Amino acid sequence: MHACHEHATCVEEALGAADRICAERELRFTDLRRRVLSLIWENHGSSKAYDIMEKLGGDYSAKPPTVYRTLDFLQENGLVHKINSLNAYVGCSHPLKHKDCFFLICSCCNEVQECCASHVADTLRDMAGKNKFSPRHTTLEIEGECQDCLKKN
Repeated sequence: MHACHEHATCVEEALGAADRICAERELRFTDLRRRVLSLIWENHGSSKAYDIMEKLGGDYSAKPPTVYRTLDFLQENGLVHKINSLNAYVGCSHPLKHKDCFFLICSCCNEVQECCASHVADTLRDMAGKNKFSPRHTTLEIEGECQDCLKKN
């Protein structure tokens, strides 16, 4: 489903963007934060907190609160998105550039693709406004099958 053909480049670009964002905001991009972000980008599927904790193994004192605080930091700084329906996280392909994204989630291979379309978000905001509703946060998740999985079936 993903257009990434050189996976190491994706991970490298994500870590480079995180370095820049943290430097601009005068935040510490600690070894643990770097490692968790790297683990999330290892595949284009989603990563659950406990899977991340397991992958960290003995390298860090990876207790649930530590991993969740790290994930909160990454999310607050636009480096990852939380996929609520999966209770999992995916790397942001363009940190801090767009807030109007939605996600295509393949129920077969578990890949998640981030898509941006401001007109979709505009339509949702207009509908909320017409209903006198003020959204704080919008996450649109669309579950189905990706082209690769459809071809296999």
